[in-house]
Amino acid sequence: DPLGQLKLENKDFIQMTRTVKQWADETCAGRVVSCLEGGYNLETLGETVKKHVAELNNQ
Repeated sequence: DPLGQLKLENKDFIQMTRTVKQWADETCAGRVVSCLEGGYNLETLGETVKKHVAELNNQ
């Protein structure tokens, strides 16, 4: 996330998705609603979304 200057990489978004899935498994039978927003850095957005969705689908 160079534009937001948070220094997050694809692996960080994957880990955040895993954490959300773990919480969902523990609290609401694994149900997750994913609402993506932002998209300010078009150079990295597509890959980040693909990684997020793949992790949601256990791929």
